[in-house]
Amino acid sequence: MAKHMAPQPKKKRTSPIKTILKLVLAVLLVAVATVGAYVAYLSITYYRIDDGVALEVTGPATAEAPQVEVGQPYTAATYNIGFGAYVPEFSFFMETGVMADGTETRGASGTAASEDIVRYSTDGVIATLRQLDPDFIIAQEVDVDSTRSYHVDQSASLMGAFPAYQAVFASNFHSGFLAYPFHDMHGSVQSGLLTLSSVQITSAMRRSYPIDESFPRRFFDLDRCFSVARIPTSDGHELVLVNTHMSAYDEGGVYRAQQLDLMLGFLSAERAAGNYVIAGGDWNHALAGSRELYPSAAAAPDWVATFDDDLVPEGFSVVRAENLEDVATCRGSDMPYEQGVSYEVTVDGFIVSDNVSATAVNIDAGFAYSNHNPVLLTFELIG
Repeated sequence: MAKHMAPQPKKKRTSPIKTILKLVLAVLLVAVATVGAYVAYLSITYYRIDDGVALEVTGPATAEAPQVEVGQPYTAATYNIGFGAYVPEFSFFMETGVMADGTETRGASGTAASEDIVRYSTDGVIATLRQLDPDFIIAQEVDVDSTRSYHVDQSASLMGAFPAYQAVFASNFHSGFLAYPFHDMHGSVQSGLLTLSSVQITSAMRRSYPIDESFPRRFFDLDRCFSVARIPTSDGHELVLVNTHMSAYDEGGVYRAQQLDLMLGFLSAERAAGNYVIAGGDWNHALAGSRELYPSAAAAPDWVATFDDDLVPEGFSVVRAENLEDVATCRGSDMPYEQGVSYEVTVDGFIVSDNVSATAVNIDAGFAYSNHNPVLLTFELIG
């Protein structure tokens, strides 16, 4: 007899739509897990440096001079070196602008074009500073070990170029790997403020600025601060040399206002204590009425706040550069630099107490090595 085979169950055919949905769901789950892991990584690596941290003074045990002599002329230079990226062709992805005709502009890059560019720019900064030959140097956006600058240690290069100077470094940007912009990721950053002095520094301190610590902005903003170097004077007081870099991208100016309050209160207290006070750096405010001073085809961008004279506390003044109308200290980074087209403003400079006699000159470096030009201050303590 023939054996009868039991009927086999039919295999269910998976709908193509269901297959696609499963794949989409799997991709979404992987994406969510990846983003979650990345946020967790940023959260674990995020921290703010405490306020009032003492800073190490490095360099020779004794600088070229043990004190600043009252009545003797000295010079100080401030220079935001832009982590070695800002040759004229460079534009920065976070910066936006608008032309006078309404055309919107946006920068493109998150890192320097190459390691060679970083080294070229750093060498150019050093050559410029050597030519100025200042007694004091305050520099901003000095990278130590950053993806964006190909891990070139600019701080070591600057200190090596001025071996007789004492040095103070204050970190103001320390981050895990920042995966933006996607086409040119900014990466991990270790950067800060560098102060060099040919006169002995007795102590130094880092003061933390208020910043926006909301999520997710806290991961991508700088740990803003100013550094304070104390230098003895021949009359038994101190020259208090401040190196500052205030916030730029602060919608509504809330945190910049708080930063100014902290800074100006600090300056007033030091003057009241009988000290000589010089505060310099990148204020990220248009100084001396320069917001719309320089002709260009671009309108003043939103990030440029104005530092009005009435903000300066009693006993202090902004040192207006003698050539202010002719030379700006900062160019817009929303496009490659083109003189007469790119926006320009003076945001770099010095505020001094009334026991310091000072003049300043904006140095025309043509924005060759940075999106900033240096400023040279000539001063003497007048007692």
